[in-house]
Amino acid sequence: MKRVTGIGGIFFKCKDPQQLKDWYEEHLGFNTDEYGTNFEWRQVDEQKGFTQWSPFPESTQYFSPSNKEFMINYRVDNLRELVEILRLEGVTILDEIEELEFGKFVHILDLEGNKIELWEPYDTEYDKIVGGRTS
Repeated sequence: MKRVTGIGGIFFKCKDPQQLKDWYEEHLGFNTDEYGTNFEWRQVDEQKGFTQWSPFPESTQYFSPSNKEFMINYRVDNLRELVEILRLEGVTILDEIEELEFGKFVHILDLEGNKIELWEPYDTEYDKIVGGRTS
């Protein structure tokens, strides 16, 4: 079974998310919105895929219980099956699988305490939501 199929997002803490998004928009051409930006790409089967780039305020608790300044989101094929395998392997699973209109999510900790977000995307639905808001 494939486990991780790609990077779904890069999330990091910063002093002023809006100011940083504005800087990236002005100097690097990012097409930003309230969450950051998306990078659209094509999968082997030519289906669209997306990677999210999101600055968070320094005070965010979204990365907890990790005390790191970042969190990586990894794309996976079958989240329910992967969670069961990870549970058997003794990986710390922080929450229950949450299903939203654009995919399923769960959070785990790696060996060094980095919080990781696993995402089984519904790329077609995600494309409807981001609707051209890509860099």
